[in-house]
Amino acid sequence: MGQELACRIHYRQRTLTGKAYLETDHILFRGDERVKFPLKDVTGVKAAGGLLHLEVAGEAVRLELGAAAEKWAAKILHPPSRAEKLGIKPGLSVRVVGDFHPEFAGDLRGTKSAKGEADLVFLGAAAKKDLARVVKLAAGLKPAGALWIVYPKGVQTIREIDVLEAGRLAGLKDVKVCGFSATHTALKFVIPAAARV
Repeated sequence: MGQELACRIHYRQRTLTGKAYLETDHILFRGDERVKFPLKDVTGVKAAGGLLHLEVAGEAVRLELGAAAEKWAAKILHPPSRAEKLGIKPGLSVRVVGDFHPEFAGDLRGTKSAKGEADLVFLGAAAKKDLARVVKLAAGLKPAGALWIVYPKGVQTIREIDVLEAGRLAGLKDVKVCGFSATHTALKFVIPAAARV
């Protein structure tokens, strides 16, 4: 989900100051201490008076998020689908390059296969060598289009830095990261505004 906010957290009779990050499958707090709350362990969610109240594995957690408390509660209770996170909408022109699980085709329902420039390009990169395609794929983007590079988590054959460097060498700017699946991450690249024609 990629939300980040400076806040205070009340947990185990302590108050900690730092930043909270709302991710696809967990909330991470970094500050006086580092604490991670897997969303699968959250059994209660409520927002009131600028506080996000969580029940996590039988323990009470309160985050002082101000106006964002309601928004975070809604995202935890009703997480966006993968298609929503990736900006997939009916009518967009899409190009898919590389190997993807067959279920991904369901996310693309209502889109059209790109004949020329594409609104969205998805590159499945299993290894660093697959990133050689990035320059050519970037050239096939519409000015406001996006290239998503989807790669496996926690492997040495391709690392996040490899993906970032490939996108930047193609003249693109990285703007978002999201969980694509339990095993893969997706990094979004766009043409910088100053370079759009």
